[in-house]
Amino acid sequence: MRLIAGPCQHESLQQSLEIAEHVSDLCSKYDLDFYFKASYDKANRSHDSGVRGKGLSSTMEDFLHMKYHWPGLKILTDVHDYVQVARIEREFCNAVDVYQVPAFLCRQTDLIKAVCATDKIVNIKKGQFLAPWDVSGIISKCEDAEQLWITERGTSFGYNNLVVDFTGLQYMLMAYPCPIVYDLSHSVQRPGSNKESSGGDRSYIPGLARASSALGISNFFVECHPRPDKAPSDGPNMVHLDDMDELLNNIVEYHHAQH
Repeated sequence: MRLIAGPCQHESLQQSLEIAEHVSDLCSKYDLDFYFKASYDKANRSHDSGVRGKGLSSTMEDFLHMKYHWPGLKILTDVHDYVQVARIEREFCNAVDVYQVPAFLCRQTDLIKAVCATDKIVNIKKGQFLAPWDVSGIISKCEDAEQLWITERGTSFGYNNLVVDFTGLQYMLMAYPCPIVYDLSHSVQRPGSNKESSGGDRSYIPGLARASSALGISNFFVECHPRPDKAPSDGPNMVHLDDMDELLNNIVEYHHAQH
């Protein structure tokens, strides 16, 4: 089983280390393969005044610092265009293990081709606007990928809300020859609000975790934070760091019970 976890944005080296160390200890406890996740730039904020992040250079330098002091740490981050991919590969190649293509960009062919041309793992989030069977079009662009993951993060069936289709999750598990990741955090997001930051409700995450684990999902994405209500983005749908132990215990318990 695999867990991708970390804050929405990389806010500081100290905080990212705190989160990574805490979640890594829990993953060792529950025998989960851990990938630390943090974004250097939130390029799709609802409003121009939304906090975007520390930027590529500063964040990559902190990632390299984390890896230097913590050999074996694996890091995932978002990329938004092929220019960013080229720069990371040229200047900060060892800082990142997984390139993530955000859901809004999952049909951007040049971006997908760029990440697949590297030796990194590629995680592509299924767009909120795509049906499960439309993912085949994404996969057709990824023949050169070292390893491909597809992540489900909920589907838009109306205004400012997302719905998780568990029949769609089952379809993807059965239809595609790559790992399917389930994004617990963004599935409870309420995007496109009139606020500077999207809304959400983290109280739904434990139930979705149990249900998806029982269905057969073994790869999970969750954003977590020591003070989620103070986070610059995605706070309402991030799990409090202190609640991660119980969440992971539920995931593993339900997975083992069904399999």
